[in-house]
Amino acid sequence: MAISALDHPLLAGLLGDPEIAAWFTPEAEVDAMLRFEDALSRAEAACGVIPELAATEITAMISGFRPDLSALGQASARDGLIVPELVRQLRAAVAEPHRAHLHFASTSQDVIDTALVLRLEPCLGILEGRLKEILASLETFSEAHGAQPLMGRTRMQQAIAIRYADRLENWIVPLREVLAELPTVRAAAIRLQCGGAAGTLDKLGDAGQSVAGALGQNLGLPVPARHWQTNRRGLIAVTNWCGAVTAALGKLGQDVTLMTQNEVAELRMTSGGGSSAMPHKVNPINAEALVTLSRFVAVQCGGMQMSAVHEQERSGVAWTLEWLLLPQIIAATGAASLRAGALLGSITMP
Repeated sequence: MAISALDHPLLAGLLGDPEIAAWFTPEAEVDAMLRFEDALSRAEAACGVIPELAATEITAMISGFRPDLSALGQASARDGLIVPELVRQLRAAVAEPHRAHLHFASTSQDVIDTALVLRLEPCLGILEGRLKEILASLETFSEAHGAQPLMGRTRMQQAIAIRYADRLENWIVPLREVLAELPTVRAAAIRLQCGGAAGTLDKLGDAGQSVAGALGQNLGLPVPARHWQTNRRGLIAVTNWCGAVTAALGKLGQDVTLMTQNEVAELRMTSGGGSSAMPHKVNPINAEALVTLSRFVAVQCGGMQMSAVHEQERSGVAWTLEWLLLPQIIAATGAASLRAGALLGSITMP
């Protein structure tokens, strides 16, 4: 048993997603943080907050900067996060008198939350592309076989005669719905975090909104009317959407496990998992994984709701809980989309 099966070298073949996981490596996180610091210095220079030469020096330094990841890891035990040590390393690499202008008027949460958003955006794009492919496969299958008769079942007992298309619609419609909801989810979550020490941008004075606007433009992120340091609605929207995605895929997987039973034979699997003791078996591994992943994500989404309660102007407790849960939800949703694609490539009519 592993601490996390999602990135375990042996179990990730079933429950992992290398493409999504690549956005949650230490290197990817630090790279996104460096993008923020570079964009911040350029925004502040454009607004006259720091000298142009300082921003030029900071940009040049960041372009070739290689952080000491070991020191960052050690610092997290002391500071509870890596940004203070990262800023220390960056400032040490900038010549005087410019180093004081790096990270000016910002705070760790601005860096960490924006770096998260910069990585969530491509993850949502990956998921969107895969869901569209899954939906297209289901629609093609329904067009080919939907008119054929099928016994409808309620509470796992025979009910009335239906068509294959009727059951397939129960898989198709939820996927259409989550894809239709994705633009709203993106708008809620993919946005700049820029609040400064306590959300007031106090060190920037009257230039606060101008700097935030320039920073958002540099990073290609919308700028909300107010920071979201304690308002985690956007991230909750992402994880709830993942819960809806995996529930839809879990429904597909659950039905396939039942429809491919030997005694039922409403679908046939051309490939599946083998058995160490019974070589005749073709186990519905991908379908089972979809059910497991949907239940796993549902459990984690409950934790994300708990992490949404932040005390006062910033919470270390709620924020840290979010770090534990959110990457696993995204990774598990990615894994479910991979398993669903593989499953649909292995089923056919009996």
